[in-house]
Amino acid sequence: MSFTPSNEISLSDQFLTIELQLSTQMKALRYNQHVAYIYDPVEYAYNLHAQFTQKFCQSTKKILFLGMNPGPWGMSQTGVPFGEVKVVRDWMRLSGEVGHPIKEHPSRPVLGLACHRSEISGRKFWGLFQELCKEPQHFFQHAFVYNYCPLAFLSSSGKNITPAEFKADERKLMNQICDEALCKIITLLQVQMIIGLGKFAEKRASLAIKEYQLDNIKVHKRVTHTGGSVV
Repeated sequence: MSFTPSNEISLSDQFLTIELQLSTQMKALRYNQHVAYIYDPVEYAYNLHAQFTQKFCQSTKKILFLGMNPGPWGMSQTGVPFGEVKVVRDWMRLSGEVGHPIKEHPSRPVLGLACHRSEISGRKFWGLFQELCKEPQHFFQHAFVYNYCPLAFLSSSGKNITPAEFKADERKLMNQICDEALCKIITLLQVQMIIGLGKFAEKRASLAIKEYQLDNIKVHKRVTHTGGSVV
């Protein structure tokens, strides 16, 4: 990995650049026949995603909460990890239009902040920190949230396919690309502790920091997932 943070470009813009490069690389891969739809909220929900990043990721972070990939009623709708609509709109005070995936499943429409479905994992995750921190600035002072994989995958029936469900040989290149991006994020934010939200995220974080020899970073024992397999 060849990456050195810039002193001339804002931290949030560097973060977004890493994410956009990751999304481009991931969409260029060939996936198995079960993947009929690919959602890239970093791209089609860039307006809200960039607002979120520029508002809450202006400085280095000691703690990184690591999810697996976007959920259908969370980040896939709002561009925010664990992005339950009410939390994004009312607590984080973000607003704006969201576009659509190039190919959209009729049972998984992207409605942005007009979505009435609730992301259970997002409601529980952010609900905890609403109670503990009261205001989002208190949470984001020392922490940030990031998804290991930026894409959501759906079958022809609309069933969610998580990265953990791909066969090992299919995941190999995906993991290489996502591991490198994760380690760039860790380096950029000067992360000291990673909290994996689920077994998959914990394992990938541990393997990535070992592969890229990022010393003195603690991967916390995984947090039992908050109500779903994705965030």
